[in-house]
Amino acid sequence: MKQETIKRILSSIILIPIALFFMIKGSFYFAFFLITIFLIASQEWFKMSKKKMYSYLGIIFLFFSLYSAFLLRGDNDSDLVRFFFVIIICVATDIGGYVFGKIFRGPKLIKISPNKTYAGMIGSYFLAIIFGYYYFFSDFIFLFDFSRFEILDNISFRDQQKLFIIIFLISSVSQTGDLIISYFKRVKKIKNTGKILPGHGGFLDRVDGIIFAVPFAYLLFKSNLFIF
Repeated sequence: MKQETIKRILSSIILIPIALFFMIKGSFYFAFFLITIFLIASQEWFKMSKKKMYSYLGIIFLFFSLYSAFLLRGDNDSDLVRFFFVIIICVATDIGGYVFGKIFRGPKLIKISPNKTYAGMIGSYFLAIIFGYYYFFSDFIFLFDFSRFEILDNISFRDQQKLFIIIFLISSVSQTGDLIISYFKRVKKIKNTGKILPGHGGFLDRVDGIIFAVPFAYLLFKSNLFIF
């Protein structure tokens, strides 16, 4: 196993419980967590964008995205279930793209991100759908009682189709966000946006898909198209 992969695994073992703590606690704790991410990600973005005019647009978008995350997290269990649903889809999208891309390789997807392949894109959708459906229909939701969501007892085929579309859309936006950040890294000719996370790079490297998917999902939920 490569040293970089070992670093990635070890840092994930440390980072995941910390992130979960702040997400589950919510309120002030989650706000503090988001502010920390905002400050670090903003510094990485300024460095990567060379402080050009669009640098400030990026900062505005980061603020909007993380504020959307705070609103999406809300202050009750139902909000947290929805928030984790989005995060799980984004993480599954990222893992699926990485694993399938490494295993199957194949034709490149786009020039701005030479490591992205069609196999990785398919893997992203595949894992996002598997994880999204499993999360939605199983009882394995951290500390929560899914029995309160009566819709699960009588979910129609049409609602299942809607769920599929929502997972597909969130995964698509997450992949698009990944490609956008990859484009700016390619312009800057750097591999990672930073070095703060061993094996992962910078904060922007880890949340590139999430910062695009979260505001999209928040607006989607506000439209009342979501089924729980």
